[in-house]
Amino acid sequence: MEESNDRINLNIGGKLFETTATTLQSAGPESLLAALSIPAASNPSTFVDRDPELFSVLLTLLRSGRLPSSARQFHTQDLVDEALYYGIESRIRSALAPPPLLGFDATLSTTIVPASDAVPTAHCAGTDGSIWIAHSGQISAYGWNLTHAGTVRTHLEEISSLRRAWPEELAAIGSLDYPGLHFYDVSGACHVGTVHWSDPSDPRIYKARVTAIAGGDSRSDPLFASFECLHRENCILAVDRETLQPVSEIGRQSGGAAKSAAPGKVVHVPGLGLLFVVSVSSGAFGYSGYMRLWDPRSGEAVWETSEPGGTGRSSRFGDSFADADVDGKEGLIYKVCWKSGDVGVADLRRLGEGFDPWVYLEERSPALRSAGGGENSVLRCYKGQVFVSRATGLEVWSKLDDEQGEEERRYRRNFVDTEEDAKLGLIRRMEGGGDRLFVSREGVEGIQVWESSELSGTISLL
Repeated sequence: MEESNDRINLNIGGKLFETTATTLQSAGPESLLAALSIPAASNPSTFVDRDPELFSVLLTLLRSGRLPSSARQFHTQDLVDEALYYGIESRIRSALAPPPLLGFDATLSTTIVPASDAVPTAHCAGTDGSIWIAHSGQISAYGWNLTHAGTVRTHLEEISSLRRAWPEELAAIGSLDYPGLHFYDVSGACHVGTVHWSDPSDPRIYKARVTAIAGGDSRSDPLFASFECLHRENCILAVDRETLQPVSEIGRQSGGAAKSAAPGKVVHVPGLGLLFVVSVSSGAFGYSGYMRLWDPRSGEAVWETSEPGGTGRSSRFGDSFADADVDGKEGLIYKVCWKSGDVGVADLRRLGEGFDPWVYLEERSPALRSAGGGENSVLRCYKGQVFVSRATGLEVWSKLDDEQGEEERRYRRNFVDTEEDAKLGLIRRMEGGGDRLFVSREGVEGIQVWESSELSGTISLL
């Protein structure tokens, strides 16, 4: 039983609440609620001119660690604003956060649709589950609770590449129709700088556009942007985050062949300090392209493969990859083949050992191995899972817990969307942030937000 002197009487907006000092102090020593746990001797009932219904929800959160069912009647932003006032934003963020993202149990949670020109051309997720959406020449920011935080209009007609720079409110953007890598302060809605690729000794290097952008995990890591000129000369520039100036040039190529085209994807591999780059082209005769690992410190390529043919080629000649990505934490490269639709995996630690590094994922049930082709597929690695879009829908590959070793690595595949979802349009971009997967579809307005849910209705193929 609580001591009587531990009880606290609060008058919130004209409604009386009785709680304990212990409950209020659990909000943290810097919070307003902790201060309210020590009433003045002359006034045992403290008055706060705020909404009593919202306070009731927050008080239940302090008592039980969870939001009550009555919280559903309020807009999320109202709860967040009230939590900010009382100094318990971290508690409300934790309570409102989605569960850990498990692809096989994911479902479409909501769709974020910008107010104007709502078909997204690029998007970039934050580690807290926030999202920036490029639509035409605008960038709309949505916070961790997916509420609109603001929109900035840029000088570009269309943004095709978007990444967060440092500080986090700084956006690095590029366009396939306009030269340069441009930086915008999203919160301040202003242009703060531009980087161009130039070489006075080579007249072919001018009006270089950006095809892909990657960022490191720390402030000391530079940004990396792939530039391509009108005559297809291309390179990767490392740009200092603080000065917004180029510091080095990596891998200049002529672009005269598929093996030297500008990469459409650049990924910084944490821990190894390497860049994983991918270039894919398609035509009447199928797909071709290359993958390469660059060491930005030396400016040298430490591994590469091109399909069809080339160094370290796959044994499946003629079944080139349609897309590829790297899981830097697990040290694995994944690809999806355009003809068979098979998903292959290669261990970063065993590249260049003189044999075909690709192992193709298998399922427990041999009768369910066919998934259709991989034409127009998009592949993304996130949280140890591999998401693959196909014409038939979105699927996820997850490693099995009972694997017996790296050589016996086995996976399961699940479809994570319905036939109705797949009919909306082909998936063109996917990106993970926090415990969410953000998906955009061709010609469809808005960004789909996928989260784990016990009511996802996942179709298991085990």
